[in-house]
Amino acid sequence: MEESDSSDSDLLWYLEKLSRKECHSLRNQLGQECMEIGLPPIPRLELSEENPDLANQLTTFYEAQHLWNLMYNIFHKIPRKDLCEKINARRNRNKEAHKMLIKEKLQGERCLHNRIHDIFCQDMILELVDKFDFVFRHVSPEAAKALNVFLIGQEASGKTMVLRGALFEWANGNIWADVFSYVIHLSSHDINQMTSGSLVALISKDWPEGRAPVADILSEPQKILFILEDLDDMELTFRISPQALCTDGRQQVSTPVLVASLLTRKLAPGCRFLITSRPQGQAVTWTLMKKTDMLMTLSFSREKRHKYFTLFFRDGQRAEAAFQLVQRNELFLHLCQAPILCWVTCVALQRQMNQGADLKRSCQTLTDIYTHFLADTLTAQAADQRPVVPLQSLCSLALEGLLHNTLHFTEEDLRSVGFTQADVSTLQTLEILWPSSHLKGRYRFIHSKVQEFCAAVAFMLPLAEHGIPSAWGRCKGKRELYDDFSPVIASLFGLLNKERRKTFEAALGCRLLTDYVSQYLLTEMRCFGDNLKAIGHHTPLFHGLFENQEEEYVKRIMDSFSEANIYVRDHRDLMVSSYCLGYCQRLQKLKLSIQNIFEKRSNEQPTPRTIRSLVHWRDVCSLLHTRDTLRELELCNTDLDDTSDRVLCKALSHPDCQLRTLKLTYFSVDTRFEDMFKAIVHNRNLTCLCLSCMPISSKVFSLLHEVLTNPMCSIQHLSLMKCDLEASAYQELASLLLSSKNMKKLTLSKNALSRDGMQIFCDALFHPECVLESLVLLFCCLTLRSLSLISRSLVLTETLKHLDVSVNNIRDNGVLVLMMSLVFPTCSVQELEISGCFFTAKACEYMVCALQNNPNLKSLELGSNNVGDAGMELLCGAMKHPNCKLENIGLEECMLTSACCASLASVLISSKTLKKINLLGNKLGNEGIVQLLEGLGHPDCVLQTVGLQPPSPLAIITLLSMTMGYDAYISFG
Repeated sequence: MEESDSSDSDLLWYLEKLSRKECHSLRNQLGQECMEIGLPPIPRLELSEENPDLANQLTTFYEAQHLWNLMYNIFHKIPRKDLCEKINARRNRNKEAHKMLIKEKLQGERCLHNRIHDIFCQDMILELVDKFDFVFRHVSPEAAKALNVFLIGQEASGKTMVLRGALFEWANGNIWADVFSYVIHLSSHDINQMTSGSLVALISKDWPEGRAPVADILSEPQKILFILEDLDDMELTFRISPQALCTDGRQQVSTPVLVASLLTRKLAPGCRFLITSRPQGQAVTWTLMKKTDMLMTLSFSREKRHKYFTLFFRDGQRAEAAFQLVQRNELFLHLCQAPILCWVTCVALQRQMNQGADLKRSCQTLTDIYTHFLADTLTAQAADQRPVVPLQSLCSLALEGLLHNTLHFTEEDLRSVGFTQADVSTLQTLEILWPSSHLKGRYRFIHSKVQEFCAAVAFMLPLAEHGIPSAWGRCKGKRELYDDFSPVIASLFGLLNKERRKTFEAALGCRLLTDYVSQYLLTEMRCFGDNLKAIGHHTPLFHGLFENQEEEYVKRIMDSFSEANIYVRDHRDLMVSSYCLGYCQRLQKLKLSIQNIFEKRSNEQPTPRTIRSLVHWRDVCSLLHTRDTLRELELCNTDLDDTSDRVLCKALSHPDCQLRTLKLTYFSVDTRFEDMFKAIVHNRNLTCLCLSCMPISSKVFSLLHEVLTNPMCSIQHLSLMKCDLEASAYQELASLLLSSKNMKKLTLSKNALSRDGMQIFCDALFHPECVLESLVLLFCCLTLRSLSLISRSLVLTETLKHLDVSVNNIRDNGVLVLMMSLVFPTCSVQELEISGCFFTAKACEYMVCALQNNPNLKSLELGSNNVGDAGMELLCGAMKHPNCKLENIGLEECMLTSACCASLASVLISSKTLKKINLLGNKLGNEGIVQLLEGLGHPDCVLQTVGLQPPSPLAIITLLSMTMGYDAYISFG
């Protein structure tokens, strides 16, 4: 196996066997042969007979595999077939040696964990191995040049077992006999441990002393299969410049460059890849995948699940009862997507059957399954029904691992939490811990879900503080970076249920400390109720509350929320959301995103799973007419079929539906869209319709006309945000403005409005038939030409009272254009918003004239502009003018300092109309804030709301002393 230890791997030995004439012939043929196989020729000078060191020259100039292929072809032509045969014999020996290495490695690895699991998994492995054999044999010549086969499966779905099975079958000559000469297995651990390397070093890692027959392995790269295991766990970037890729297998490069060079076939051209990954790594998978590649999914079908239950229980009646319970429970059905979790479930259900329990009552949640599983495995061998290993140590290990991103534990870790060597052996026998697949001398929980449940128990046990050595050091893969504790929290909620807690305590002989955890979770949920952004979306919380199942406790938590944001990815999410929303009595806003639930299959009967989800969907939709507090519904990226759409439409048109706002975001426009619009017409309470991030085609405009012109329709606000409006849209909008007698507000924010289109649109604004009162054009890429058209409309329209053109790059000249219209007595605008429009103090000169001449103007929003102290002085002078009737001014983040605070304070005292001012985001300093507070404390100040930066303690004291008895609301940012 070592090239330097055998004469048949020494090029000099071969050259010495050549006669002078053969050697001369070899030198003459080198150039031509190099051209034929695509190698750069050695300069003629160096090949002269006066330079006899030919072997060293060739070895230095060419990579080993190219050199031996070159020599083989020339030996064949000389002819020296005996030398060719010697090379072939060596290559065949190395192929067999490689297979022996594979066999030895597989024998040293852990076998499957129990007989039932073994029988089931062997069948699954053989089925997939046959598919692999077929795929790599029956591939087109074009695809074969760079074929990647991707095997995608969830955690513990059997990917590693399948790979081991494929390696075993290949090493024994049962598959790929004439397809692959070498199979090189690379795990995520192998890759993550490397910072740099070469292809030679990579393929030599499993050979004794790292000395692989590289020349023979790479001599036929098209007969090499690289197995890349756990792509999603690799700390790699695949954004590598083509110029950085490597073509020389001897060259040391960074690991990302090395792997990318292999995947792009810059190295080992013609080789093939078998790549495994979890679904979480799909972004990388799609990046690497080509049209000629193949994707295989490792799924656990209903038939396979039924077979597993039959094998486990043996008793047909018991197997069927357990199977049907799982099939009817979305949580259990999702849990049993992997064979090992099927085993966990079966163990738990068998324990309850043996005790004569009613499965429907004793096994309802995942907490039940994990409790009965731990009870069975930890106490089955104990005479006194107490755990045979310390429960505290097991749970402490689980929690420390998650807190410190550790899923693979050393023996030192196990000792640090109190386990003895005997305990470790027992835990392996009980199938709680397994030896790690790729990390020698390390152990892991049989599944992360078991570790998560044990970690939840740890929060309720009186544990001493333990630190595990693996928490520090060691390069870890992506999977060990644990940042989602929602499954742990769900289990915490489950263990707070009194009945489940008693079951756990009785089964495992311990006492759980729940009072603190219960109160802590209640307090945290109340905080989230006031801060929706902190929780993101509620689906993980709903899973926890479903685990709890105590009505009073669930109700207390759900009463904290007036808004709910729900992301439904599967049937479980819909089930738990339906359950929890039923207890949300204060619900005012509901945002739903539903994907992959309702099957759009015509002429097919819905599955039992879909029927159950329809029931849950009806419960959710019924909130629209049973929850009289619910005022807003947003459907974001929601995928419905005909039946579920009818359920929604029926709820929307229900006479008791109190909804005021309906938002449709990323919504597909199809026939069901028409049904929803018809339902909207019959809802007399609905006043706002928002369509966002979706194409507004002529068909949609036609539907909008039909709805908004219907005398039964109550919609007053239409919003079309980020809809990429086309040229034809402006005429449609103009038509809507003239035909709808109820539409008072139109929002077109985040659309790039064209100049020509704005001409048509603005002409409609001052038409006598137009009743629009509010127009919002935030971030619409408005030009001076567009502003001129809008400004003309402000002068001529009698109804428009509110205009928002914030976040448009209109600058000082744009402000001038707008202010020119405000000075006209016919201008009826009362509220103007121009925040974030990139103007300076110069623009304030134009505002002064408008403020002094237009008593209609009540609100002016100027935030996030460079007004500065100079501009503020101008505005203060205008606000003191008797004709100025301004009630609100927004000046947040306007580059103001304490220099303008005296003038501002004077305005607060003199103005008889100003009720609200926002000064957040300005560096006013303590001195400036005190001056403002003096103005606030003056008896003539009528201000009701002011926004200020947090003041110093001195300013607070001043505030208390100067505003005693003052009833204004002061907001500190």
